[in-house]
Formats: sequence, C-alpha cells, structure tokens
Amino acid sequence: MEIELYLKQRKELVDDALDRFLPPKKTYPDIIHDSIRYSIFAGGKRLRPILTLAVGDVYHQDLSLFLPAACALEMIHCYSLIHDDLPAMDDDEYRRGKLTNHKVYGEAMAVLAGDALLTMAFDVLSWDSVIDPQVTLKVIQEIAFASGTRGMIGGQVVDLKSEGRPVGAETLDYIHRKKTGALINASVRVGGIIAGAAEAELERLTRYGECLGLAFQIIDDILDIEGEEEKLGKKTGMDTWKEKATYPGIHGLSAAKEKVKELYNESLRAVEVFEARGEVLKILAHFLVNRDY
Repeated sequence: MEIELYLKQRKELVDDALDRFLPPKKTYPDIIHDSIRYSIFAGGKRLRPILTLAVGDVYHQDLSLFLPAACALEMIHCYSLIHDDLPAMDDDEYRRGKLTNHKVYGEAMAVLAGDALLTMAFDVLSWDSVIDPQVTLKVIQEIAFASGTRGMIGGQVVDLKSEGRPVGAETLDYIHRKKTGALINASVRVGGIIAGAAEAELERLTRYGECLGLAFQIIDDILDIEGEEEKLGKKTGMDTWKEKATYPGIHGLSAAKEKVKELYNESLRAVEVFEARGEVLKILAHFLVNRDY
C-alpha cells in the first residue's frame, strides 16, 4: 500500500463529508460559519477520522457508514485546537502555518466557533440514519466520554495546572493518555463499534489505539525539541518556554524515542489477530511514529 496515496484519498473523503455536514459559509450569521470553516479546512492531517475509516477498511465495509462519526471526531478535535490556542490557554499565534482562529476572528468568536463545532459534532451523530440506532448511541457515548472531563478535557485541565510545577511520571502519563490519547483511541474504537467487531477484536483495537495515542503525544514532545518550524507550522521550543510537562523533560530525549519504538511494536502485536486485513493499521502506525510534522 502507498501510504501517502491512502492518506490523500481518505482525507478527501473526510473533507467532502465535512463540507456537506457543515452549514455553508454564507449561512447567517456568516461570521461564525466563516470562522468554523477557517479552522476546519486549515490543512489538518485528519488522523482521527482516517483511523476510524481504516478500521472500516479492515472489515471491508462501506465507508459511508463511518463518515458521520469520523467527521464528528474531527469537529471535536478542531474545537479543542481552537480553544487550546486561546490566550487563556496556550496563547498560540499560529496553527498549521496559519494565524490561529482568535487572531483572525477575535477571542469571543473563536470561543463560539469551538462551542459550535462541539455541538455540531453530536448533531451529526444524532441524525445519522445509516447505522442502527443502538450502535449510534454507543458511538455517541464513546465519543462523549473520550472528549469530556474523564478524557480530553480532564487531560487539558491537568496539563494547565501542571505548568511551571514539578510533575511526576504518573501525572505526565495521565496528561498524555487523556489530553491526546483519549480521542485517538476513541477514533479506533468507534470504527470497531460501527463495524460490529467482536469483543475480543475490540479489545485488540483498543490496545492499538492506546499505544498510538500515547506515542503520538510523545512524538509531539520530541518534535517541539527537534522538529522544523516550517514543517510543523508553529514555533518549536514552546513546551520548554511554558514549562510544560513533557516526556523528554521527565525521562530524557533518548528514553522518549525508545518509548515510541516500544509503543509502536506493541501496536503491531495488538492487531496481529486481523492478519492480512490489519495491514492498513500497521502501515498507519509506522507512518505516525515516523512523522516529522
């Protein structure tokens, strides 16, 4: 499989669906819809929705079944980035090489754009008539849990409260697994839920998602030290400047890289049960742990 072509094709599927699900740019009041679309179509990798679709590929199912959930996950991810960039949080001026939402539309509109995306995500999920209503309910519960105070928001809270303070390995692990890992893991699990995966297979998918979620954040920590600003689309060294808890900061850069390798190998073992069908998941894992942006 050519991974770049696969990612391009799946990203196009997601982008087309997002364009259909979101209100048109000129829908009144147009400024909020312009703000939403500015961030949604700012050039993201679409990692989370692509993981959901990849599980659909493993089960050889019609990907239209997975697109509402995939898009809802991307909407929630985008809302979290808009809010993360606000002065009250990370106070970032650039995201993916473009001015952050609040720098273009103002802080109030950025808050509302994030709020709207979160609401729209569950709207898209709730009126999905393609899959069984009981499956839809499970998907809604899965995504709500992963994005709430016991998932992404909880991780963000602890991350913010830990800035400038001594942080132990246990707290760091919580931040990484919740702030970033929870939604990535949910993206994989949601794919399994929609596909009707057996409980044993869902457990394997869950372990795969857990490994990738943690590895993804550790790589982010590493790239903040070694990455190229032009590729990342944002300033590097900000974690150190803000005194954030990071894996290299606590364990060292070499240990961080070894941990990524360990998590990668474990992710591969987790999906061995799928044999040849799981090849797409292995290739995605390889791509994600070797990314430089």
